[in-house]
Amino acid sequence: MIRHYFDHASTTPVDARVVREMCAYLEIEGQFGNPASTTHGFGWEASEAVEAARELVADTLGAGPREIVWTSGATEADNLAIKGLFEAMATSTGRNKIVTLASEHKAVLDPVQYLQRHAGADVVVLNPLPSGLIDLDALEAVLDQTTLLVSVMAVNNETGVIQPLAEIAQRTHAQGAYLHSDMAQAIGKIDTDVAQLGVDLASLSAHKVHGPKGVGALYVRRGQFRVAEQMHGGGHERGMRSGTLPTHQLVGMAAAYRLGQDEGPEDRLRLQRYRQQVLEALAKLGGVRVNGEGVPHILNITVDGVEAEPLMAAMPEIAISTGSACNSATLEPSHVLRSMGLSRQEGLSSLRVSFGRTTSDPDIIALIDALTRAISGLRRST
Repeated sequence: MIRHYFDHASTTPVDARVVREMCAYLEIEGQFGNPASTTHGFGWEASEAVEAARELVADTLGAGPREIVWTSGATEADNLAIKGLFEAMATSTGRNKIVTLASEHKAVLDPVQYLQRHAGADVVVLNPLPSGLIDLDALEAVLDQTTLLVSVMAVNNETGVIQPLAEIAQRTHAQGAYLHSDMAQAIGKIDTDVAQLGVDLASLSAHKVHGPKGVGALYVRRGQFRVAEQMHGGGHERGMRSGTLPTHQLVGMAAAYRLGQDEGPEDRLRLQRYRQQVLEALAKLGGVRVNGEGVPHILNITVDGVEAEPLMAAMPEIAISTGSACNSATLEPSHVLRSMGLSRQEGLSSLRVSFGRTTSDPDIIALIDALTRAISGLRRST
């Protein structure tokens, strides 16, 4: 059976060009050394590759290389940003309030709730508007001189909604607080210049943009504040994150980010065309609503009269999801959609379709055929 992949928001296949660059740092003839080894050429070569990768990732954000801290992925970066900032700054500033959205990734919501339970954080979780966008008036109403951190993701991983980070930053900074943003879904999809956006901390991932899994980074605006390390054991990464750096993965992340920057505009146009084709086909069926508008590579839909689980089962050749991979083992509806005001039943009838660089015209034809057949068939059977 030919399979068609439409879960790129969960993870993407590693680009072959990225793999080739990574391999040079794995082979015995290559530069496989430990970048922390300072007494021989193997370590020096690896260190040079790590710093070149750091500079390239920084360029993607309009940042400086010393503002990039390597991590194992966006989840670790979220934890380091939220818990690390609170641990380093809450007592000295007398600020303990953290504001976030109910539609955030669990990698943000769980650390925030941890700090509420164990460290005395005053946590405010705002519901987004039905559009998925933040309610700026509601944000302004809860910001005050006790606010330490606001955490709002740039692009929602389930709906693709793009949050107005520059406006959020303006309100946040007016109260002397800091802005963190999970930008895992944003690289190569929207403008990610952190200076223009006003972001103080940004979490990054490689595997959402055709890079390897298990590697990411945290952008930390230089000279503004302190972040306490959450992993101890050597004081690497300027004391913010200990551990031996995986040179091949960092090189792979940088290569993926470079390709995302170079090919992103062309990719976005193609994916927008695919998204429109799918929407036009679904419109003919009727009873299909879009949840949130934003980036072209994510399409979240609610199908009236059909639950998502049997719909996916009726399309075994289509790899698709109901939302975040972190929640795929549960039968409960997406917390993101519930926060936007969808009912439990509407949530259970919702799917996320996500496209990527490897999505092709035949894939789109197969998806439209499968959705048309499965939705029509399931509606007839009820």
